Amino acid sequence: MTFLNITNGFAWLDALALAVFLAVWLWLGWRIGHPSAARPSVTVLMSDYRLQWMEVMVTRQPRIFDAQTMMSLRQSTAFFASTCLLAMGGLLALIGNADLLGGVATRLSNFENTSAVLQTKLFLPLFMLGNAFLKFVWANRVFGYCSVIMGAVPNDPEHPDAKPLAMKAGKLNGRAAMNFNAGLRSMYFALCALAWLGGALAMLVGVAVTAWVVWSREFSSSSREIILGRDTDGKL
Repeated sequence: MTFLNITNGFAWLDALALAVFLAVWLWLGWRIGHPSAARPSVTVLMSDYRLQWMEVMVTRQPRIFDAQTMMSLRQSTAFFASTCLLAMGGLLALIGNADLLGGVATRLSNFENTSAVLQTKLFLPLFMLGNAFLKFVWANRVFGYCSVIMGAVPNDPEHPDAKPLAMKAGKLNGRAAMNFNAGLRSMYFALCALAWLGGALAMLVGVAVTAWVVWSREFSSSSREIILGRDTDGKL
């Protein structure tokens, strides 16, 4: 089947849905990383706490707690990276056997989907999972850089290199966390992209729901209120 035949299987609404999907995903990532000063995101707020963590680490003896926390963070990135690989393998298997989805997609969207069209649609969640995998792998590596610099922080809090090295570690920790969160967002939108199998309208609804979930967790969740020191009446 030629490229022209494949594009004929898509309507202008599909192009709109894809454009909205990519625009919302990119905009949310930028906004979370660059929020207004009056309404910081949870990611930015936690970056400040990561710097404070490294400041406290300078005076903590022994630093077993810090080492265990870093190990936990690296294990999380490794777990999600492995999960992405498994999911990508499943999607590649589906792309190779798209006929199995034909009946399901037709019932969901009320029009016949060719195998080529379904395969093309499945490349979107595959792309998002691939991006998530790369983000998790890079986050794991940057957490590793942070661990090495933490190990280089002198045990003497009065040493002139102690605080500067701790601040370097804190900034690296924040960058790793940014990449980890970006990977999680890509996984959210990978799930959203599967809605495209049900048609353009289904994906637009999925984009709206996913955007609301991501936005609410970063800017209006109870966890954020707790981080800011506000009372949430015990609700999480």
